[in-house]
Amino acid sequence: MPPAVLTREEVVARVMAVVRQRGYDGASLSELSKATGLGKSSLYHHFPDGKDDMVGAVIGHLEASLETAVFAPLRSAGQPAARLQAMTATLDGFYYGGREACVLAILGIGDASRRFHPRVKKLFRAWIDAIASALRDAGLSKPLAQARAEDAIVRIEGALVLARSLGEPAIFGRTLKALPDDLLRR
Repeated sequence: MPPAVLTREEVVARVMAVVRQRGYDGASLSELSKATGLGKSSLYHHFPDGKDDMVGAVIGHLEASLETAVFAPLRSAGQPAARLQAMTATLDGFYYGGREACVLAILGIGDASRRFHPRVKKLFRAWIDAIASALRDAGLSKPLAQARAEDAIVRIEGALVLARSLGEPAIFGRTLKALPDDLLRR
């Protein structure tokens, strides 16, 4: 029986998993081919510019996913505390409780940084702006909301790195649990 045909979304998800595990530089075409079940020629058929095109598709997937699941809810109506708690719950799921790396962070270092910097920067800025929006709605001044939003990203990303490095995902969970109250503190 022939292998099942993957949708583009499934292929992109598998590429993202390899980038999460191996980084941009370590995500060889052989690894990507193995993960997707597509031969190298098939990968080039779907992604004519090779690995950069594949990673560009991953970033596009992240842009859409983060906008829908994280940014838009942070900017929506409703209690700011509930919006921040929804963000942390979403992130907990997205990073598998602190067991998975942040693809944006991975793409912000090494050779990938030079290639994808504008898009990664735009996503981090959008995330900061969305958090700051919720904090302003809670009555924080614009400068304080901005500073705390930046701090939130530092804490989230730092907790991911530490949790993975120590093999202690609970670090990430504790950070997420404390984050909404800490951000809203007067």
